[in-house]
Amino acid sequence: MGILTQNKKLLTGTKAIAERALNALLEQDCLLCGQSCASRIVCPACAGDLPQLPVSRCPRCALPTPQGEWCGRCLAKPPHYDRTLAVFNYGFPLDKLLQAFKYAHRLSLAPFFGRFLAEEAMGCSADLIVPLPLHRTRVCERGFNQALELARPVAHALKKPIDTDCCTRVRHTSAQAGLPWREREKNIRGAFHCPGELPGKRILLVDDVMTTGASLNECARTLKLHGAGEVTLLVVARALP
Repeated sequence: MGILTQNKKLLTGTKAIAERALNALLEQDCLLCGQSCASRIVCPACAGDLPQLPVSRCPRCALPTPQGEWCGRCLAKPPHYDRTLAVFNYGFPLDKLLQAFKYAHRLSLAPFFGRFLAEEAMGCSADLIVPLPLHRTRVCERGFNQALELARPVAHALKKPIDTDCCTRVRHTSAQAGLPWREREKNIRGAFHCPGELPGKRILLVDDVMTTGASLNECARTLKLHGAGEVTLLVVARALP
């Protein structure tokens, strides 16, 4: 046996040992069922059981409609965004995963959610990907902007740039989650600012959860005021009434 052949076998064996060691280090339990699932943070079975949205839903706001037509609310008062791409229904156990990601710093969930978001947005014609801005006070409190972490894998998959400068949050508001639905629109009014113009730009606006959509709608309004031609929302979950 030649020296080159021996070296090749040695390298192959070393690589296999390294791969087994890496898999052992990455071995973890599914966050939902607790079963071992190698390097996955959620096992395939639990991922397949996450709550789905109805197939027929309003293309503007993603709420269920009988035939997939616009809902009465969007017909009566069209929102400033043009359409909504949502992956899941915001129900158990997805809500627990999103809360762990957002409030318990489980940032390893970002690529997990990002994969679903990228699939949902595939084929979307966007010029820029914009994570919903957080005020700097909230970023300091939380340590990160969850929308930005979700936007990263989407930008990579779609090969589109992320822009965190075209729109900023200039007013620190009360948390939307703690307010009655009717108060959220008033709370968020004037919270965003665009320092420049966005003539005709097609924006993919990313966030984790869409509840009333007040924050996303206000951000879309600001983007449109500064020339954006189209704003598409992309969210992990849509809360249903």
